[in-house]
Amino acid sequence: MTSATETRTVTVEREIAQPAAKIWKALTTSHLMSEWLMNNDFRPEVGHKFKLRGDWGGVMDCEVLAIEPERSLSYTWNFANDDPLYALQSTVTYTLTPTAAGTHLRVEQSGFHPNQKQAYGGAHAGWKGFLAKLEEVAGKQA
Repeated sequence: MTSATETRTVTVEREIAQPAAKIWKALTTSHLMSEWLMNNDFRPEVGHKFKLRGDWGGVMDCEVLAIEPERSLSYTWNFANDDPLYALQSTVTYTLTPTAAGTHLRVEQSGFHPNQKQAYGGAHAGWKGFLAKLEEVAGKQA
């Protein structure tokens, strides 16, 4: 049984046939993030506050929490909404691990409450789509 304060985490992993440096560039360069994730004013600096703007009109308020170049990136991902089923205070963490064939990318978004089943499911499906686009963007980098 889950408690009212317990949260769930969406985890999506993908093997990408690109070196970590190319994936890192796509994860941390604002105009490249716009190609695979959302429009943004991201800067890879701990403490930098930025916004992610979805095509659907939603805006996420974010703050960079941790950076370890070409290894990990973490930021808050908060969506304000009057309906508690859709309001979200979460943390997204990307972990890159070099492999013989390229890079293993793990994305975790934590902070989903048990009653947020639709948001949790939407995030799981959404991250799969985002990572497919990320792989394309990383593959185009010089």
